[in-house]
Amino acid sequence: MQAIISPSHMSGVVTMPPSKSMMQRACAAAILHHGVTIITNPGISDDDKAALSIIQQLGAEVFETVDNTIEIISRGVSPQTDVIHCGESGLSARLFIPIAALSSSEMTISGSGSLLHRPMKEYVNLLPQLGVSVIATNDCLPLSVQGPLHAADIKLDGSLSSQFLSGLLTAFAFSAEKPCTISVTNLNSRPYVDMTLQMLQLYGLQVKNNNYSEFTITPRSSQTVDRVEVSIEGDWSAGANFIVAQAMGGDVYIKGLNENSVQADAANAKIVRGDIPFTFDATHSPDLFPILSVYAGYCNGRSEIKGLHRLVHKESNRVESIKAMLGNFGVNYTIADDVLTVDGGNAFKSCTIDAHNDHRIVMAATIAAQKADGPVTINGAEAVSKSYPAFFEDLLSLGVNCQFVH
Repeated sequence: MQAIISPSHMSGVVTMPPSKSMMQRACAAAILHHGVTIITNPGISDDDKAALSIIQQLGAEVFETVDNTIEIISRGVSPQTDVIHCGESGLSARLFIPIAALSSSEMTISGSGSLLHRPMKEYVNLLPQLGVSVIATNDCLPLSVQGPLHAADIKLDGSLSSQFLSGLLTAFAFSAEKPCTISVTNLNSRPYVDMTLQMLQLYGLQVKNNNYSEFTITPRSSQTVDRVEVSIEGDWSAGANFIVAQAMGGDVYIKGLNENSVQADAANAKIVRGDIPFTFDATHSPDLFPILSVYAGYCNGRSEIKGLHRLVHKESNRVESIKAMLGNFGVNYTIADDVLTVDGGNAFKSCTIDAHNDHRIVMAATIAAQKADGPVTINGAEAVSKSYPAFFEDLLSLGVNCQFVH
């Protein structure tokens, strides 16, 4: 789909979609919990749907109710198929690989699009140490596992993604038969680990976090709760786009965000201050990079965003897709030593942007278009369905001039 966005003045109220990071973690815990999980404000993005499909393939029963809740009934992993499809969700793949490996059945985890090129090397190296046989091609999906996985002391390199740690913590917390420790080096995206630990706490599971370098799991003597209720927060990653829109002159009131959230992208609220240039380390919140690069182009002066090394293995190679987006908008930038430096303050040029099948590029380019000197055409705008299916519907409600060519 092609979206043609004309400069507009945003005005109105917008409610943020549910956090897909939290929703997928809730699904992962729900399949391992012996009992009932009630999810209120569940997500409906492509990634959320992938997670719900996966837990049904692993044996959970999922019921949608009329009051915007989902009821999940599970007695643990009981595979109904030998192939699990994760769509394009890197988080779901990395959460559910060790969970699938808790079964003695041989399971193949696959996906589509860019997910087939996202590295799974940590699991290829680590899972055999836990009693799991692993078959993979070039350390990527499709990947086959056969367990059962036995939780044990293990060492993990967290530099590529914290998602591997979140997957192991979830599997270990529900299955450990003796105390064990996951030792971690170079951990990135720490707030996402906090979200995982917070989710496990809802299920009565405690993991001791020793300065993000060691995580010790103590087996629970018995399951203390049968019914768990999880309310999914609004998504700060989506909210970041509208926070920047506010700073760029939009009269937007944002609903649904938890100001005390552990979500990594809540950091955005502390950065954005009108047209004042900024310096920010996005190492632990790399999903902010696209919208912050646009914001830097708007600010009057030089801004610096650190953490480019976190962007290569996303829905697109975001280093390249951000460079292309800024270049097409006529924004001056340089890249050196893991830092994007942007000299902002000029109007964005009317142009065509290739989304590279990346939902965050679509959203960032759309916000930039509000301050362009003419219409901005975005190719591949349908990519927003990965995280925020109602994005353009919400923009229209705010008075943004959007036209679509299918």
